[in-house]
Amino acid sequence: MTNLTTDDATWRALLAPYKKASWRPALLQLLDSALPFAALWALMAYTSGRSYPLTVALALPTAFFFVRLFIIQHDCGHGSFFPSRRANNLLGGALGVLTLFPYGYWKKTHAIHHATSGNLDDREFGDISTLTVREYRALSRWGRFAYRLYRHPVVLFGVGPLYQFVLKHRFPFDLPFAWKREWQSVLRNNLAIALVFGALTWGLGWQTVVLVHLPIVLVAGALGVWLFYVQHQFEDTYWEREQAWDFYRAGAHGSSFYDLGPIGHWLTGNIGYHHIHHLASQIPNYRLAACFRDNPALHRVTRLTLRDSLRCIGLKLWDEESRTMVGFRAAAAPPPSAAEPPLAAGG
Repeated sequence: MTNLTTDDATWRALLAPYKKASWRPALLQLLDSALPFAALWALMAYTSGRSYPLTVALALPTAFFFVRLFIIQHDCGHGSFFPSRRANNLLGGALGVLTLFPYGYWKKTHAIHHATSGNLDDREFGDISTLTVREYRALSRWGRFAYRLYRHPVVLFGVGPLYQFVLKHRFPFDLPFAWKREWQSVLRNNLAIALVFGALTWGLGWQTVVLVHLPIVLVAGALGVWLFYVQHQFEDTYWEREQAWDFYRAGAHGSSFYDLGPIGHWLTGNIGYHHIHHLASQIPNYRLAACFRDNPALHRVTRLTLRDSLRCIGLKLWDEESRTMVGFRAAAAPPPSAAEPPLAAGG
């Protein structure tokens, strides 16, 4: 982590010029994401009864356009995609039918993630569950097994996305019942999904719909969880207790710059500029690259390449002593106080 410290007023002045949504780039991005997605989805449906291996192969490029559409929904939730709040909400709700994520529910929980990211005393909605070394050591044997299972790559990037997209957001029972607006969002989303996919099933058959959309969701879900994971779960990320937690330090140091190159950034809706997004979520994704390019101060953060990011898979716990993410092996070692017996008197 580089020592990037700037006061709140300076951050606001630096980022303010980019917090402006525009119709033209937004509509262009919507078109160059939705049209290829629709065309590839139709091609997958056409090939599903002729060559299913080809259908599965087509799921990868289709999934990237799915991710781009999810990023557009994400920006709508921040009110940053269109200049119009109403247009953001209408498009975000519509895209939630395709992505299977209820717009209002996700908007609320994701806002909590932004408000608490990196706060050890407020780990709640919208985060990948992360324990400290001390908390992990205090768990029972069953508790450690459950946490290890949750943090296993097969669960995080395989079972997890399937559960999140297909089941959890249909029945989010972790959502307080007092959040009536968010529950209404879930119910509306479920009804719209039933109507839209019911119509597709009537026209194409349920086998075709499942064989096409399920692999897209699985691949896109794994990609999405991976992107979110490596942008917060890197070695020198930021975690702090409530008393010392700072929003701008959490944004600059608790979110990485995932340097995927021009093509990679385009395919993933520029979410790799994640530190800028956490510093100012009102910046549309189509302005993040310009913001990064124009401000060298924003270069002095943790930069991850694709190769670098693979090492993040082994990071499981936050060590409050070393202030780094570590693996389970580090937690198995006794703490320094237990490993080093006190000196004998007079020694």
